[in-house]
Amino acid sequence: MNASLLLSITPYFPRPISSRRQCPLTVRRNARLQSPLCLASSSAPIATRETEIELENRKFELLRAVTDIQRGLTATPDQRSSIEESLVGVETFDAGKPIELDLLDGTWRLQYTSAPDVLILFQSAATLPFFEVDQIFQKFECRDQSGQGVVRNVVRWSIPRLLEEQEGATLIVSAKFSVVSVRNIYLEFEEIAIQNINISEELQALIAPALLPRSFFSLQILQFIRSFKAQLPVRSSQRQSVGGLYYLSYLDKNMLLGRAVGGGGVFVFTRAQPFI
Repeated sequence: MNASLLLSITPYFPRPISSRRQCPLTVRRNARLQSPLCLASSSAPIATRETEIELENRKFELLRAVTDIQRGLTATPDQRSSIEESLVGVETFDAGKPIELDLLDGTWRLQYTSAPDVLILFQSAATLPFFEVDQIFQKFECRDQSGQGVVRNVVRWSIPRLLEEQEGATLIVSAKFSVVSVRNIYLEFEEIAIQNINISEELQALIAPALLPRSFFSLQILQFIRSFKAQLPVRSSQRQSVGGLYYLSYLDKNMLLGRAVGGGGVFVFTRAQPFI
């Protein structure tokens, strides 16, 4: 909506007519003094509102561009080019602003990526009959902290017939991060963990048949599987933590855009409900 349209629908309230007649010179002097203030006060809110509307439109176009391409797996070169153009269009509204850690804190759901290390998970799920990938999240814990925090990359996956659909198990890659510039954070990966294993009803029935009394041994097996957690520290060949730069190109209360520095791909996230 442009400014002329907004002005055309703004109600007009005429100035009360004073019973006291003013000198023409006084009227002209008052007009010179008041008109710039009136112009500033009326145009500033309209300009701000137009900017907000334009930003929301660009965010909508970006989310529409990443729809129905399996979070980037089936995107064509032309689609990726269009998505990149939409990304830049949103990023321009947040360029140069410092990172707000209180706003970054929380859980974000992946909507699109071009990162090869994530796309290979989607490719594996599409080609392997025994592997499924559901939602991927990025969870930041940095509220009330000064320039640092923790981020967890959460992947929910499953094995058909053995684990529950969508939430059969959870892979978590944890990292510490520190703010190193206005928009860059440095990630220092710490460990990879597999946890929250939920076996399917078929497997439960195989371990402990419903028609037979459940023995102590079968119950122990079920309990062990449910509470199983495997952790693996992440280290380089020099026994140092693996790390990398992550550029947060846009951030507001419901959208997060990021770029892995060094050609690692782009990411589009939207705010999600907390779960862990």
